[in-house]
Amino acid sequence: MNKNIGIIGCGWLGLPLAEELHKIGHSISGTTTSEEKMALLKSKGIQPFKISISEDGINGPILEFLSTLSILIINIPPGLRGKGPKESYIEKIKLLYDAIIKTEIKQVIFASSTAVYGEADGTVTEKTKPAPNTASGVQLLECENLLLNDEHLETTIIRFGGLIGPERHPITMLSGRENLKGGNAPINLIHLDDCIGIIKSIIHHNHWNTILNAVYPQHPTKKEYYTKEALKRGIAPPHYESENFKTYKSISTHSPFLINNYDFLTSIN
Repeated sequence: MNKNIGIIGCGWLGLPLAEELHKIGHSISGTTTSEEKMALLKSKGIQPFKISISEDGINGPILEFLSTLSILIINIPPGLRGKGPKESYIEKIKLLYDAIIKTEIKQVIFASSTAVYGEADGTVTEKTKPAPNTASGVQLLECENLLLNDEHLETTIIRFGGLIGPERHPITMLSGRENLKGGNAPINLIHLDDCIGIIKSIIHHNHWNTILNAVYPQHPTKKEYYTKEALKRGIAPPHYESENFKTYKSISTHSPFLINNYDFLTSIN
């Protein structure tokens, strides 16, 4: 059944996701903070809305955007890397939440991150208690709980691993670097195509009120994987220091939904 779906944040993930959902027959509305991008969204069959959210307020027709939706996908990253957050991500999501509860929206997908697990060791699943140790992880976890604790919403949280895909791969920054640590750590990555596939399947199978770790099921070491990726691209591989055995975080899933649908996980290349 075709649905009215809104995507907050039509960027690297949100735009191709919107295109794919439109292609399979859903009615898609999407937000951008850029006037120039409005025409691009419209050309791809997406109803565009210019909306920006800060900790001080929402600028743009947020209620008009939300009013016709049955499903909302929240895809705005915290942007908290560096020395510290420039503004509160929690306050931004609270403002958005206050707008959501004024509408008829019942189903929400929130794009989160495995950063909520912090520096956990060994195999980490959805049953592992989050222990974030970064500003990004702390604020993402609080935003997850804000949505999950509302019994009037059916919220699915997707905790994505490291995102890779077109024009986005860590090897471009790691190439040629020396004396890197953590070469024996497993990679916890997921490809853009798989992110889209997971969201499509959640909507198709009505897989609500749950938390999913979204990471490719194979976990070669960083040294093995990034060396291979560098050689494939004809660039200098990174060099990792030798290290004694250490247990690192390996993200997995206990979700029957995702385990049973690994066929749509395509590649980490």
